[in-house]
Amino acid sequence: MIKLNVPDMSCGHCTAAIEKTIAGLDADAVVTTDLDKKSVEVISALSTDVIIQALAEEGYPATPA
Repeated sequence: MIKLNVPDMSCGHCTAAIEKTIAGLDADAVVTTDLDKKSVEVISALSTDVIIQALAEEGYPATPA
């Protein structure tokens, strides 16, 4: 499981965009967002670096939690 901090995540649109971005890379990924904690948990075969890069390109810089 990959745990990330996404400080710019602030609303439902943000969580949907993050989920869509990750699903676009791995349709089988399981993504759990926690808006209050501004965190994302991902179960995927993708590497942490690939996910962080994709989120940054979408405007949601993330760091490993």
